[in-house]
Amino acid sequence: MPNTLYRLRKSLLLGALFVITFAVSADAPARVATTTAPLPLLWKVSDADNSVYLLGSFHLLKPSDYPLSADVDAAFADAESLVFEISPEEMASPSLGMQMGQAALRSDGTALNSELSPQVIALLDTWLADNAVGLQNMGLSAQVLQLFEPWFVALTISINEMTKQGLDPRLGLDAHLAAQAGNAGKPTAGLETGAQQIAFLDGMGKQEQLQFLAEALSQSKEGQAKTARLHDAWRRGDVDTLWNDMAVKMKQEYPNLYQRINVARNDAWVPRIEQRLRQSSADDTLVVVGALHLLGPDGVVEKLRARGYVVERVCSRCAPER
Repeated sequence: MPNTLYRLRKSLLLGALFVITFAVSADAPARVATTTAPLPLLWKVSDADNSVYLLGSFHLLKPSDYPLSADVDAAFADAESLVFEISPEEMASPSLGMQMGQAALRSDGTALNSELSPQVIALLDTWLADNAVGLQNMGLSAQVLQLFEPWFVALTISINEMTKQGLDPRLGLDAHLAAQAGNAGKPTAGLETGAQQIAFLDGMGKQEQLQFLAEALSQSKEGQAKTARLHDAWRRGDVDTLWNDMAVKMKQEYPNLYQRINVARNDAWVPRIEQRLRQSSADDTLVVVGALHLLGPDGVVEKLRARGYVVERVCSRCAPER
């Protein structure tokens, strides 16, 4: 089962898990002004009297990814409210990290190493020795990680590897726009709860968890190059590359995983987004979700088109949609 880590890593960045920011505290670093803003993955859905903007997020970003494009600024200004995967109020709650930690704790009294092969134990020991400072910054240690399930340790490794590339969850598009909404006094809401996102991880099968951990340890260098490619595609608003790299092979090779993290959640979200369109004509909404959820035939964009809504790409510097 090659490339499992890459697909799960991409889900963390662009689809599945806004809740990954639970481990990071303190203020976000300063943004660094750049000459070229990222091209937005932004669509406008309209009915007879109001609109919903759909914005594809990258959950971890760099200071140089700001400022955002004028198209995103205009959508934010036009929207009376914002909707995220999880409400900013829940994301700011200290209980969210506690919920994840409790879900991830081993319940049978054994240590993590008891279910790992000697090869994976050796890889884990090497990784832990090389990344002690990063773990300390996350409030963890080698001893503490022995108390947790493989999915939690794999997630910890993946987040640490991403942050070593300069990607920061405190700079993620969701976090940035949630802070802007708070400053502007705009109401916010969530499409699902943190508990639902945690249940996705904790519901992984044991073999899937062990595969995730083994590949998180063995493919970190390859994963860095692929994550960089994905980040670059997001900056260029490159729908085709994002779709082909993120979803096509996952859909073919891991249909159950793809169904669980993408299709089922999109199907649950579409009626809630549609309800926003049916509400008062005075209320436009900006919906900010992982970019994976907006792309391809299973994405929210196409699902809303299929329901008869007018959907157009909003990107003043992009080539016209084919």
